[in-house]
Amino acid sequence: MSIDSPANRSDEGGRGPDKLSLLRNHSFFRGFSTAELERLSPYVKRRSVPKGSVIFEKGDEGHGLIGVLSGAIKISVASAGRRDVVLNIIREGQVFGEIALLDGHPRTADATAMSDCELVVIERREFLTFLRSQPEVTLKLIEILCARLRRTSEQVQDVTFLNLDIRLAKVLVDMCSNNEASRATGKVLITQKEIGQVVGRSRESTNKQLREWSKRGWIRLERGSITVLKPAKLAEIAESESEFDRS
Repeated sequence: MSIDSPANRSDEGGRGPDKLSLLRNHSFFRGFSTAELERLSPYVKRRSVPKGSVIFEKGDEGHGLIGVLSGAIKISVASAGRRDVVLNIIREGQVFGEIALLDGHPRTADATAMSDCELVVIERREFLTFLRSQPEVTLKLIEILCARLRRTSEQVQDVTFLNLDIRLAKVLVDMCSNNEASRATGKVLITQKEIGQVVGRSRESTNKQLREWSKRGWIRLERGSITVLKPAKLAEIAESESEFDRS
């Protein structure tokens, strides 16, 4: 049974920082007025999730919108060969689960904690009531969905047309730029197996490329993380042209 199931859900909203502070510090809710946050606050639950926990599985009933306070969540689907294909990695300040939230249909992918995580959860039935009175929030969710669709389309093109080195460089550059801690240190908390799933290549070929960059001093490989030492070198590769015409 996934953590997303009501039977496994506990309300931890009474511990730690108050709910309004949690929402104000989350990028998705940051633009809300104090009055809007106060109306939403009673519906917010806080949950601590250990690394490796299943948040929900593909086909599960969608119970709500989930925001990440800290940690990282892997969104993936299993291929015909039962190999995970990573669609997205959701990090601090981002939300996920919005598709099932809006259409009420089963989850379209698996969500797994890549690290110990602090989450906020808002039940679908309660959030939909809130959305009906806040059309601008609905527009914000639509923007997120459009961004996800664009990202998925780009991923399909990258996996189809780009060489492994270009694809891998793009992923590392994006991960470093999209996370505050990674921007400061260059360190990305991801295993070599997981990044292979993200780029859609075998673990062996991904590891070979990473080891080559490590020998050049561009990255440092550690257990459970990759530190980018020469971001300009990877950016140069990421911006290079594919051998295929993508127009």
